[in-house]
Amino acid sequence: MRNQRTPPVKKARELAKYLRSEHPDYTYLKKLFYHLRDELAVEVSIKPKKLPIVPSDEEIKRLYNAIWQSRCFQDIIIIKTFLYTGIRVGELVNIHLDNVDFSMCQIRINKGKGSKDRIVVFPPSFKEVLAMHHQTMHKKQAVYLFESSWNRKYSERGIRKMLQRYGATAGLKYTISPHKLRHFFLLWLKKQGIDDAFIQPYSGHASRQSLEVYSQLAMKEAQEQYNKVIGSFPV
Repeated sequence: MRNQRTPPVKKARELAKYLRSEHPDYTYLKKLFYHLRDELAVEVSIKPKKLPIVPSDEEIKRLYNAIWQSRCFQDIIIIKTFLYTGIRVGELVNIHLDNVDFSMCQIRINKGKGSKDRIVVFPPSFKEVLAMHHQTMHKKQAVYLFESSWNRKYSERGIRKMLQRYGATAGLKYTISPHKLRHFFLLWLKKQGIDDAFIQPYSGHASRQSLEVYSQLAMKEAQEQYNKVIGSFPV
């Protein structure tokens, strides 16, 4: 019966008496409890991964049009930065003015997820408008690429609320978020046939395995193309 089990803290102390002479480290304990789990036939429940909601091309166009209609130049630059780079919201709000390299069309992301630094690129066609915004912020003696009218960097919450507002204006059926824009960008790259090996360091994912979800999402489009050509297969 579960209610007759020894409290975890007490049981840990009992086990420690047997293990202390082994001078165990983390790796040893990890392997030990892995095998102990097998000995006790303890099943590990793995929560099934759900495919993320990814906006369609049409929905992204509607969202961008809603932002364009507002004529808020900084909001337009923010949405384009999200869409062209796929960066996370916490990375966007922490971009410093000196993190942007216009000669290389690159933005340096410092201490992204997992405290890792990386470089993301933006298209040359975006360089002019981004440079205009950059110059405006420089004249205001801003530190960050995106700052509010109170000369403070945007909060993640503020960016989320801004996107939600425009999403509602665009009539989207679900809440738009920075991460949905990231999903759209990475899936778009996948649909263009770009190999995961090139997408991985650019996206900031720890491994290529993390990109498998985009392969699954791109499968529908791949199958549609397959069905169009399979009729001419030689056998």
